[in-house]
Amino acid sequence: MTLTPPTGASPQWRFTDPASGDSLTVVPERGGLVTGWCCGGSEILYFDAERFADPAKSVRGGIPVLFPICGNLPGDVLALPQGTFPLPQHGFARDLPWSIAPLAGGDGVLLRLEDGPESRPHFPFAFALELELRLQASALVITARISHRGEAGTDPLPFSLGLHPYVAVADLAQVRLEGLPGDCVDHLTMAPAATADQLSRLEKGVDFLCTSEGPVRLVDPAGGRVVTLHPSAPMDLVVVWSDPPRPMLCLEPWSGPRGALSTGERRLLVPAGESLELGCRYSVEKL
Repeated sequence: MTLTPPTGASPQWRFTDPASGDSLTVVPERGGLVTGWCCGGSEILYFDAERFADPAKSVRGGIPVLFPICGNLPGDVLALPQGTFPLPQHGFARDLPWSIAPLAGGDGVLLRLEDGPESRPHFPFAFALELELRLQASALVITARISHRGEAGTDPLPFSLGLHPYVAVADLAQVRLEGLPGDCVDHLTMAPAATADQLSRLEKGVDFLCTSEGPVRLVDPAGGRVVTLHPSAPMDLVVVWSDPPRPMLCLEPWSGPRGALSTGERRLLVPAGESLELGCRYSVEKL
């Protein structure tokens, strides 16, 4: 497999499997963002290149990384024994530059983000966040590793982690989601809701969270394919978000709900000097 650095004005790195032709495009300087995943000759991800060209605008497309929170906190403030810290929705990882390198086995790329002057005003921990992206047969495997690099005896590092993949679809009105439980939380009202009611409104715009009961299949009849999220604990919450008229549907694995670092619900902790791994897999099949 080959990792090709940016050429010309393009900021994108490309990782290609010469056997299958599958590839990933990544912009490490813009939040470690995966901007494309070509699988079986088709692009799986939606990406708004025009919006991406304006750094003042939030990204719409690819696979943004949500860390150290998913969603938002009350007042956008993280309260810790060390004090209070401003922390915007979805955290800061998606806005900071990452490093990139090929994996030792040659089967993917390693993205790495470390704490620094831009992160510490929001999150007073010495950390390293690594993402291993591996191409497999008709699949993308993502493994995250969060390391607490602080000195022994310092407070555990609290976090939530999420991925925000924008899956391209041909016709949102025809899309089906299979494998979700019957109950969910509507993020627009933060109230319990029936999943079936949310699914009936995909083409009108939804934002809801479920607890995974296994793989979740995104069936796109007009596009002729199925994209399946295979979540794995502790990143086994699933968020579904649509933003019509954009031809996409976000199928997102989260480790904790909105506000987890404030409420303690599903909050993850990493002791000083230790690491925690979590991840998921996406697979693609033709209809």
